[in-house]
Amino acid sequence: MKYKLLTILLFTASVTFGQTDVKLTAKLQDLFKGFNGQAGIYVHNLKTGKTAAINADTLFPTASMIKVSIQCGLMDKIEKGEMQYNQKLVYRDSLLYKGEDILGSFKDKDTIEVSKIALLMITMSDNTASVWLQKLVGGDYINNWLADNGFKVMRVNSRVAGREAIRSKYGWGVTTPYEMCRLFTLIRNGKAVSPAASERMYRNMGRIFWDNTALSQIPPYIHTISKQGALNESKSETVLVNAPHGDYVFSIITNNNKDQRWVSDNEADVLIRNVSALLWHYFEPESNWKPAEGIDKYMKNE
Repeated sequence: MKYKLLTILLFTASVTFGQTDVKLTAKLQDLFKGFNGQAGIYVHNLKTGKTAAINADTLFPTASMIKVSIQCGLMDKIEKGEMQYNQKLVYRDSLLYKGEDILGSFKDKDTIEVSKIALLMITMSDNTASVWLQKLVGGDYINNWLADNGFKVMRVNSRVAGREAIRSKYGWGVTTPYEMCRLFTLIRNGKAVSPAASERMYRNMGRIFWDNTALSQIPPYIHTISKQGALNESKSETVLVNAPHGDYVFSIITNNNKDQRWVSDNEADVLIRNVSALLWHYFEPESNWKPAEGIDKYMKNE
């Protein structure tokens, strides 16, 4: 009964967005037309306050985007003196998350600093690193931090007692496009954990290896922070752009995708690129930048 009540609250929670950018919303709706799956987006121009939203308070899987929440929980423990950013940890084979992660190639009893594990989690989206940090910090601890900071729906599901049912639907984590943007904005404004912790997170999130979707449509000389998520049925990306005429943040999340191919022209990846390109030129109309001819062969990160 408790879980049913929680589910009802999550699905009926509404978000009061800022002043709607009608023109931008219409352009985004045109891009979303015909998409074979479920898609949501929230865009916030942090200079003007104007927003655009489509299914922005709908629940979606986070996939790897939940790692930003794990990072916040880690920084909160460090801020409280319960952990140290440079402390050494001993890797164990039992920590391995099957895949092609860098940390998973370590040998049993190798040592590594928390700082490098955190960087691998964010920059490379290393799953072994992420599961290890979640275990050290605690899923409940991370969820309590989210709740205490006003996040109504974003939560870690995996390896958290009592969230098995919602995990079966959304996987590792659950969020909305709006709450992803809110978290990024807190970090950008120095209000996630502390100004110092936010600054450290901002630096980590500006060193993303996976730059072949949304980031590929933003000039490489423009600073961004981002996090991507990818499952067979769900592709997503949240980006905050330090644009010349004012910062903007957007989160696009897809689910139940018909096209589940792991190729560069996957329908969801194409949508994410198109959205990112639209936003860049919408907010920077005088920019003539476009991806260099022949860049595709340098964007094969897998």
